Amino acid sequence: MVNSDTSTVGIVGAGAMGRGIAQVAATGGCNVLLYDARSEATTEAINFIGGMLDRAVEKGRMTSENADAAKARLTGADDLAAFAETDVVIEAVSEDIELKAKVFSALEQATRPDCILASNTSSLSITRLAASCDHPERVAGFHFFNPVPLMPLVEVIAGIRTDQEVIDKLVALGEIMGRTPVRVADAPGFLVNQVGRGYTLEATNLVAEGVADFAAVDRIMRDAAGFRMGPFELLDLTALDVTHPATVEIYEQSYHEPRFRPAMLMGQRMQAGLLGRKTHQGHYTYLDGKQQKPEEPDAPAFEGGTFWVEPGEDCAALQEIVRASGAELDEGDRPGADSFILITPLGTDASTHAAQAGLDPERTVAVDPLFGFAGRRTAMKTIVTRPDVMRKTHAMLASDATPVTPIQDSPGFVAQRIVAMITAIGAGVAQNRIATPDDIDRAVKLGLNYPNGPLEFADKLGIARVLKILEGMSTCTGDPRYRTGPWLHRRAALGLSAKTPETPTRS
Repeated sequence: MVNSDTSTVGIVGAGAMGRGIAQVAATGGCNVLLYDARSEATTEAINFIGGMLDRAVEKGRMTSENADAAKARLTGADDLAAFAETDVVIEAVSEDIELKAKVFSALEQATRPDCILASNTSSLSITRLAASCDHPERVAGFHFFNPVPLMPLVEVIAGIRTDQEVIDKLVALGEIMGRTPVRVADAPGFLVNQVGRGYTLEATNLVAEGVADFAAVDRIMRDAAGFRMGPFELLDLTALDVTHPATVEIYEQSYHEPRFRPAMLMGQRMQAGLLGRKTHQGHYTYLDGKQQKPEEPDAPAFEGGTFWVEPGEDCAALQEIVRASGAELDEGDRPGADSFILITPLGTDASTHAAQAGLDPERTVAVDPLFGFAGRRTAMKTIVTRPDVMRKTHAMLASDATPVTPIQDSPGFVAQRIVAMITAIGAGVAQNRIATPDDIDRAVKLGLNYPNGPLEFADKLGIARVLKILEGMSTCTGDPRYRTGPWLHRRAALGLSAKTPETPTRS
């Protein structure tokens, strides 16, 4: 049933986001007024929505009666004065703070005093937008994700002066629209876009450091870590001229928080016009809209050898892989003079780990244990690993047809670095009370399609292991973006889930 307080919805901006919001509002039972400064855009959007509803009928997703009813609830507006009796107006114009401020100023004059004014901004401060209004208490964020009809999440963002009743009504409206609303406090990038920086920024930094190429990183994150899309496939889809400026905005708003530091390589590629699918050239080339993936090199033929596996939590599984390959397993306390050495560090680079363990770095190869060894194996050399050692280790690890990605030395491999950053940012969101632990994980899975939310990752992989990865990377690089925080430390110390909320101070 439509909430009587939000039954008439105005939308300013008839672009991709505005028309998507209009569609889900109309199908949810709201009366919708759609306005765009270019009247032709309003007409085009209404026709487009009608076509989408007709297609839904053809595919059996809705009845023709419901589609006709939704179309009847959708009306174009000639000017903002048409919003005089709306209950909620959602602004969906370009990400320009001055333009949005002008729209909000005009809406204050055009609407009733009790009309909620909401912004679909993805990165601009709601508090700052509201500050330009005479009544900031009725201003909030209502951030949908593209394409709106297919993406089930909406972030409901409270500015510093937003009235709680406004948030409650927008949560109810989000549910009417068939979305899953999450409550978020105003913060740079809100919730989803904060956590999303960990995936794309860390991946870009890995490539800039020469650890692996774009395709290799994508393969590891899909096959080993279980993500639906690799970070560079995702960047090509969203386009660098959208992602990089949003990152810069989040970095500036957060007063240069190191975790959101923009990647130089991303900025350079944007300046070069390598934006992604829409320019047919990004991290991949696109012909007729189809991604041209480079062929993965075949693994070397396995010709045998002797391998020693460093004792530790993950050694048994790696020893079994050695045995199953037909190679000889060196079971001595220390590696023999001719044995290839396998290590499984967390957070530490192969060179440092070998040095600390007193192992010959020329014969040492590190294998990432974080996600197990079933989907894809990552083999990391020290800076002086002999080519024949790397080749024979690659061949042994791939002897059962499991794909193997060889990479250069790096603290935290590839998957460790990226997932640890996602978890660290998510834990920071929780620590800063931007959203509840459950909403953090829910929003990230719905908004970003990650296999796990950041706090779920910590629980699945082990908080202690994630902390070890972050601490190892922090020690090796000295970069504050890898710092750990109290949220994870406290829960690890008490043996609790990363999703454990704090008890209230008063009963």
